[in-house]
Amino acid sequence: MSGHSKWNNIKRRKEATDAVKAKIFTKIGREMIVCIKEGGPDPNNNARLRDLIAKARSNNVPNDNIDRLIKKASGEGSKNNFESMVYEGYGPSGVAVIVECLTDNKNRTAGDVRHYFDKFGGNLGTTGCVSFQFTDKGIVVVENTGIDEDQAMEDCFDCGGDDLTVEEDTIVMECAPAQVHAMREALTEKGYNVLSAEAEKVPSSYVSLDDPEDVKKMQELLDHLEENDDVQNVYHNWEMPEDGESF
Repeated sequence: MSGHSKWNNIKRRKEATDAVKAKIFTKIGREMIVCIKEGGPDPNNNARLRDLIAKARSNNVPNDNIDRLIKKASGEGSKNNFESMVYEGYGPSGVAVIVECLTDNKNRTAGDVRHYFDKFGGNLGTTGCVSFQFTDKGIVVVENTGIDEDQAMEDCFDCGGDDLTVEEDTIVMECAPAQVHAMREALTEKGYNVLSAEAEKVPSSYVSLDDPEDVKKMQELLDHLEENDDVQNVYHNWEMPEDGESF
């Protein structure tokens, strides 16, 4: 697990340019719109919305922007209708890739995703072609403030977690996907600074790329997917270089 949490990408986003920050808010905003339509605009009664608000704040989205989006999404006659789509395929040298999207135009999104795979040495596959190589897990990342590892392990289990990995600046805790919201709140009550809490798809094994051209194409594929507003999450099993991690 170490080194492969999406938190690595979130850390880079904190230092992103204004243009990239705008894209980040666009993606979080779409998630919030869907979440509000499904569970209502009150974060006290909508655990997923509470998590998304925390996610927005961790990406330095101003509170005013968050409030405006909630009001807009909860207004009567809102025309924001996004559909969830999942694409599976292979990158260079058989790297497994799953792309999760929220889109208001399926044809546009499917065309864009297929184009990226074709252009950068991969191919889009059928549903289920790579998902069996991933396991759904809840990943909660907290700030490592020098807490004793045994105490962190005890707190992890006490809050519903299954395992943890202690890193230099963070502690990555695993739990069942359905436990993410409850675990984040329980850890917060214990005084932890929760940096990220999301359900993720974790690969069962990783693929290394030795050909520099394959490495370049794989990184370009991930970059183009990341830059697309319709793409919410990308999961893959590429064993990335230490100085070039992405999600």
